[in-house]
Amino acid sequence: MQLAIEIGRLTSDNQKLLAEWVQHAEHLGVGLAFSAEAWWSDAATPLAYLADKTTSIKLGTGIMQVSARAPAMTAMTAMTLHDMTGGRFVLGLGVSGPQVVEGLHGVRYSRPLTRLRETVEICRMIFSGDKVQYDGKVHQLPLPDSEGKAIRVDHAPANIPIYLATLGPNSLRYTGAAADGWIGTSFSPLHADAHLAYIEEGAREAGRRLSDLDLCVSTRVELGEDVDAMIKKRKAAVAFNMGGMGSARTNFYNDAYQRAGFADDAKAIQALWLAGKRDEAAKRVPDEMVTDFQALGTPEMVRSRLRQDRDAGITTLKLGLDGAGPLGPARFELLEAVAELVEDL
Repeated sequence: MQLAIEIGRLTSDNQKLLAEWVQHAEHLGVGLAFSAEAWWSDAATPLAYLADKTTSIKLGTGIMQVSARAPAMTAMTAMTLHDMTGGRFVLGLGVSGPQVVEGLHGVRYSRPLTRLRETVEICRMIFSGDKVQYDGKVHQLPLPDSEGKAIRVDHAPANIPIYLATLGPNSLRYTGAAADGWIGTSFSPLHADAHLAYIEEGAREAGRRLSDLDLCVSTRVELGEDVDAMIKKRKAAVAFNMGGMGSARTNFYNDAYQRAGFADDAKAIQALWLAGKRDEAAKRVPDEMVTDFQALGTPEMVRSRLRQDRDAGITTLKLGLDGAGPLGPARFELLEAVAELVEDL
């Protein structure tokens, strides 16, 4: 099981430190560094900066939002980063959610899975060197009744892996059928079938195996003796995921916890959060909604949890190390400690 890190937010003040962070991870043998795209930065530009600062670690978008750019621009950005990294780029794609897509990008959050599927198909068409001709439900290229013509992007064919960040059953099935890798969140090895059963089903229907994918999941990791304090500190973030990551109607994180057996808890926490009772929502989070999904505690406790991830079939562990505080010496040391624990699995 390889490790991946999150790059974090690139600013004018921390560029050197972020480069040192990724270089340190590379030195430790970490396989992947992911750049996120939320409401502060695009995912691609930090990777262009880091391409020249690294030599072996793969650099991936975790994720680029498919509603934020046209598929052809997504593909051309990917090919540019493929060239800049010497073939180390991984294209991570996802649909985001209605609050961001409709609120920030001004695009209707309709047919998100169709949009994702069509983006993947158009990207692969461009990666293969084909002329861009596509007749989809969301995208039609060239536009009908227009002056557009089928264009072949002026770039040699490129083998760029596509990872998909998916959470719902249908999108997980599509991931299994079509993706090179899965970027998973809200995952617990104790409830692995809440995600992996759907990926495996999609893979099987497409004549593939689950082992054909790099199964990459996000896990918050924190080392220490005071486990109760760690759990208490994490509950606010779980409550935010249950109530704030999406809308009352559409919250993929909440749905994932429900499938993992926490339906009553997830619904109750969401109701409190949406009612503005955020402190109460955090208090309503049971310990298991933290401990089943995150790796917290003594080195032996964390090693045991990472072993469970490996035994569940996870091939890449994307580490969330914010429990060590802002990017600095403590987070560097925590990464070193986790790398040692993984070596001993």
